[in-house]
Amino acid sequence: MDAALEAWGARADAWWHQPLPTAIRYSLLSTGKRLRPTLVFASAEAAGGGGEVGVAELAAAVEVVDNDDLRRGRPTTHRAFDVGTATVAGYHMVALGARVLDAGMAALALEPSRRRAIALELFRAAGAGAMIGGQALDLEAEGLRLPAAALEDVHRRKTGALIAAACVIGGLAAGAPPAACEALRDYGADVGLAFQIYDDVLDATATSDQLGKTAGKDAAFAKSTFVTLLGVGTARVEAERLAARAVDRLRQAGLVSPTLAELAHYIVTRPN
Repeated sequence: MDAALEAWGARADAWWHQPLPTAIRYSLLSTGKRLRPTLVFASAEAAGGGGEVGVAELAAAVEVVDNDDLRRGRPTTHRAFDVGTATVAGYHMVALGARVLDAGMAALALEPSRRRAIALELFRAAGAGAMIGGQALDLEAEGLRLPAAALEDVHRRKTGALIAAACVIGGLAAGAPPAACEALRDYGADVGLAFQIYDDVLDATATSDQLGKTAGKDAAFAKSTFVTLLGVGTARVEAERLAARAVDRLRQAGLVSPTLAELAHYIVTRPN
């Protein structure tokens, strides 16, 4: 994944003027978990594929569009450069994601209908109705006490939509039938929400050194979280319940994937 992102980042010099190429490479090569691209690979494997070169490009496209996890032990792009440069770089990375996605679909020689489905999955999940909209709702909710249903809606959009899309994109790349793709979507939706709930637990219980980012930010911004609603213990149990249900959804659809099962477990036991 890092090699694919490095290769695409190197092309930025030919497309944009400085400092945008440098800012884009800085964002692309952050030391994140690479969870979403890993889900693309694992979902393709679960559907009988995954070894094709083009799958790596599809996974890279998801990581390019998800330009959020940039805080892991180093300054964000906004601090390393400036707010204006980081904002413009973010806009350009959406276009870069489209380039990378197109290259992956071409390498896989997918038929037009499947290409359209993959593109719609990625950009709907990243758009105003999902990730971007969820981020906006999350900002608007600072200082408010959201009910559980509203909080879940925010995070199914902000965090869960792109995780679910990553799973569906992997399935589509491998030629999975509609029923299998829907099972992968349900798995992704559950682990996406589990990820956010456990993230709330970590924010309340871990140190900044453990997280690689500032701990306690949710409390500092008076944000509604699953911990403030449920308490640490109950929130942890709910995250584990969702992770177990996600794996059960795959089992019911006849998709056997030790990797996806391990990822679901990792999401609710990770140290940061």
